[in-house]
Amino acid sequence: MKHRDYLPEFVYGGMDGIVTTFAVVAGAAGAGMDSSVVIILGFANLFADGFSMSVGSYLANLSELHNYERYKRLEYHEVNHNPAEGQEEIRQIFIQKGLKGEALEAVVEAITSDKDVWVDTMMKDELNLTPGVRSPLSKAVATFISFNIVGLVPMVVYLVDFMSKLHCDLFLLSGLLTGLAFVGVGLLKSYIGEQPLWRGVLETFGLGAGAATLAYFAGNMLEKMFS
Repeated sequence: MKHRDYLPEFVYGGMDGIVTTFAVVAGAAGAGMDSSVVIILGFANLFADGFSMSVGSYLANLSELHNYERYKRLEYHEVNHNPAEGQEEIRQIFIQKGLKGEALEAVVEAITSDKDVWVDTMMKDELNLTPGVRSPLSKAVATFISFNIVGLVPMVVYLVDFMSKLHCDLFLLSGLLTGLAFVGVGLLKSYIGEQPLWRGVLETFGLGAGAATLAYFAGNMLEKMFS
């Protein structure tokens, strides 16, 4: 399995991880909390939300796999018990592709001579269903790892400050690092979706900035209300 096969999970998990973690950091910064509190809240968010997201990914992909297998069983049942109807469905599929006459009948005969090929053709061309090349568990693990690795970026500055005091604006520096991470995730998103690079970067950056702004002002307001 190629590593690039997991790029969608990396983008999906990484983008959610960095957005939610930076929102936690922004909320803590808005409330004036120190580095230790930011680290505690950040790691709690990473592990809890990362696990929740990976479980959701696993269940969704497992359901998709079960759905594929259910339809495949139905197609085998049709092939075995009503072959004439199944042959006509294959014929209609290739008529829509532009075949006709002897060429059409030759293709229908060739495909329906092998039940596995027959069913696979029906699954793909009639139902628009294809088997997944990756297991639900591997997708979930990839999502969890990317969520935690990329989501750690906003907290790096606070971890360094906790071990050795930094004399700078921690939230500003964290924001700069997070912005660079957003750019990287946005570029990958554009690459996977085959869209303009600027669009992927703008989408991820806008999403993160919006979440962080809301969290920062919410934290600031709550700190003033309860202080």
